[in-house]
Amino acid sequence: MIEINLLPGSGKKTRSKGAGMNFSELAASFTSKVKDPWLLGAVGSAVLAALLVGGMYWHQSTRTASLDEQLRVARQDSVRFAAVINEKRKAEAQRDSVLRQVSLIKSFDDKRYVWPHLMDEISRALPPYTWLTSIVQSNKSEVAASAPRPPTKGKKGEAPAPDTVTTPPVQLRLVGLTVDIQALTRFMRVLESSPFIENVQLVKSTLILVDGKEVTEFQLDASYQPPDPSAITVVPVSLSVR
Repeated sequence: MIEINLLPGSGKKTRSKGAGMNFSELAASFTSKVKDPWLLGAVGSAVLAALLVGGMYWHQSTRTASLDEQLRVARQDSVRFAAVINEKRKAEAQRDSVLRQVSLIKSFDDKRYVWPHLMDEISRALPPYTWLTSIVQSNKSEVAASAPRPPTKGKKGEAPAPDTVTTPPVQLRLVGLTVDIQALTRFMRVLESSPFIENVQLVKSTLILVDGKEVTEFQLDASYQPPDPSAITVVPVSLSVR
């Protein structure tokens, strides 16, 4: 049988319409041909895995870019503040050095009037008919520097404690003569009551002859103690200028 197309161009339109891709029909045709559920599951798992890998890659790329930016900013800050940190460390080292020197000077200044106070107290406590033949320091008088120790961590904003310089206590040995043993007891009691002297102890006492007379020779040990500030009277010094 022979068919004649009486509508020109209708065949071309039909061919162009059929040339388009219909996804729904394609999917329906694929599902109709594929009847195995395991194959469908495998295909779905592969698609899901591809989506997960792509999402993780995108997340890691974004995080890496953020960390690189933070690292760049941190390096710039480190370079910018390096000079400030070095100046701060130099200032702290100078401060600690000055504090050590001040502590050393203070230790010498604290010892400057030790012996004048001791001589004044001994002279005031000396009873009648009693005299001294020797006053010596029985321990070493050098300033002993404490062993270096690491600076302690103070509270936030506070400077570390510097190394301290300590001074050994002054210990005395007094040798004298008396004609009255009770005067020696009174002498020891007055010395012990002094705010500058402590630990007064009688080491020995013996009878000797001096110019044909029997007297008691005694030896006392004592220590200097820092007095209470109220026991020290400060007097201003004024000089007349001509």
